[in-house]
Amino acid sequence: MAEMGSKGVTAGKIASNVQKKLTRAQEKVLQKLGKADETKDEQFEQCVQNFNKQLTEGTRLQKDLRTYLASVKAMHEASKKLNECLQEVYEPDWPGRDEANKIAENNDLLWVDYHQKLVDQALLTMDTYLGQFPDIKSRIAKRGRKLVDYDSARHHYESLQTAKKKDEAKIAKPVSLLEKAAPQWCQGKLQAHLVAQTNLLRNQAEEELVKAQKVFEEMNVDLQEELPSLWNSRVGFYVNTFQSIAGLEENFHKEMSKLNQNLNDVLVSLEKQHGSNTFTIKAQPSDNAPAKGNKSPSPPPDGSPAATPEIRVNHEPEPAAAATPGAALPKSPSQPAEASEVTCGTHPAAGAQEPGETAASEAASSSLPALVVETFSAAVNGTVEGGSGAGRLDLPPGFMFKVQAQHDYTATDTDELQLKAGDVVLVIPFQNPEEQDEGWLMGVKESDWNLHKELEKCRGVFPENFTARVQ
Repeated sequence: MAEMGSKGVTAGKIASNVQKKLTRAQEKVLQKLGKADETKDEQFEQCVQNFNKQLTEGTRLQKDLRTYLASVKAMHEASKKLNECLQEVYEPDWPGRDEANKIAENNDLLWVDYHQKLVDQALLTMDTYLGQFPDIKSRIAKRGRKLVDYDSARHHYESLQTAKKKDEAKIAKPVSLLEKAAPQWCQGKLQAHLVAQTNLLRNQAEEELVKAQKVFEEMNVDLQEELPSLWNSRVGFYVNTFQSIAGLEENFHKEMSKLNQNLNDVLVSLEKQHGSNTFTIKAQPSDNAPAKGNKSPSPPPDGSPAATPEIRVNHEPEPAAAATPGAALPKSPSQPAEASEVTCGTHPAAGAQEPGETAASEAASSSLPALVVETFSAAVNGTVEGGSGAGRLDLPPGFMFKVQAQHDYTATDTDELQLKAGDVVLVIPFQNPEEQDEGWLMGVKESDWNLHKELEKCRGVFPENFTARVQ
């Protein structure tokens, strides 16, 4: 029995809802055809437009905020991977390893804290703000349906009121007929029945109108109060949301800046202790400079002063300063003391012997003072026999031979020498032979070496084909 009763109630409710839908559809058709007027409320329509705009803006803000949070999470992961790479390449014996690991941990915690605060103070607030819109939207739609019901009931009641005279005329006609066919005593009762039936219809229509109006006005009043209030609340919400995001981002970057500064200090300390092994990136040579291993401009023809340097020996006694043991002959920029041949006013033949074999004998047969010959011979033999200039105080360690620049060369990198034609360069070996490129030599300009006596400041690489060997 209970199930049958429940089914009956359900069926009755469904039938009532179907009837309401049909009535509303009919009313809408009549309104569109202009046969029935529609209740208008311009103020409420403006509130609905503001509501829809506010909902659209809030939905977009929520979407963009979620995208921002996803980007923060992606940056966190990228930063974490980068710090893990630093921890892997940071060798155990390097100074500052523990500090670098601690900075990486703090970096990870800072990203996690920033993301969580954005969720708590921005995203959750955004979700709460948008959570009220679906309910209000459904109430606006329901208010629209109740307005149609109210208009339908009003039109029905007005139509009964308008047809009142017609109904009275319809009632009068049967009475005149009944007077002819029915007894006198029945005519009064019949007329009263028809009048009562007409009044009942009007009363029912009036009750439905009052009921529909009451339901509509209750919903309308509530929405008329809520929608303007909701619209005005958007300003405060936007201010709070973006203030929270800006404040959190500002604090995050401040703390991250401190961590980055600490990491920079650790790396600076590492560089100071391992500065000699700093990796230098060489720039690519320009079009007007010779590429390493490539051919350079041809030097002057053989026989020119630049190609065949000449050394003249003074026959006059040397000053006392030059006569000290182990001292080398004085030299000028145009007449270097170290040369492949020694002449006394004449040029040597093309097939001259090596300096180490002939320099002393030639000097001895000349009219030079014995002290000058002996000093010069010792200097030449010391260079050749030893294979390097390590035993001579005026030459850099590892000295191999000298060259003289035949052309100007403009350095294209910090590890290259800037050369002018005529500059004398003391050639030394590379610290790491594998770093030597074909056609390039390592050396220090003689003028720089005499001034500083420091290889670290003066040495550099230069193209071999810009120079000619003079010793």
